[in-house]
Amino acid sequence: MTTPPTPSGTAEHSRFGWSLATLLHEWSERVGAAADDLPQGTRGYQLLTAVVHGDLPSQAALASTLRIDRTVMTYLLDAFEECGLVERRLDPADRRARRVVATERGREVLAATEARVAAAEDELLTGLEPAQRAQLRTLLEQAARGTGTQEDPCRTVIEATTRVQEDGAGQRPPSPASR
Repeated sequence: MTTPPTPSGTAEHSRFGWSLATLLHEWSERVGAAADDLPQGTRGYQLLTAVVHGDLPSQAALASTLRIDRTVMTYLLDAFEECGLVERRLDPADRRARRVVATERGREVLAATEARVAAAEDELLTGLEPAQRAQLRTLLEQAARGTGTQEDPCRTVIEATTRVQEDGAGQRPPSPASR
């Protein structure tokens, strides 16, 4: 991995935003490819992750947590149900509410997708030694928590990758040298 040239007189910290944007863009592309067999790709991956690993009491809570319009959530869950990945069950505590529960197949599909995502992330960080990768992940998570934002990680990823896709329209962010 080569370091982009730094224009003379530019401090190293000026590459920070470029580095984050480049990594986010590449992460989004690679995770999208790893999750392309799920309905809605990366968004579907985040949804299935939230269903399997989260403790969301209802379909409405899931929509709110992931910041997916409730109408869109209905269609997305329909697709997941048709694929046999989730089931909607009446909530015993509130008959008006539906709980979204992963099926055994849904858990298996998520485990396989998580393995592909982990491989994609390792490939993305191939320029770092394994210990450096772990340290980078830890430091980035610590820095993200330090922003004071108590957002759900799935929601944050959906919003950030959506902005990258809308802003970049599939193009790579410009390097600092081209600005």
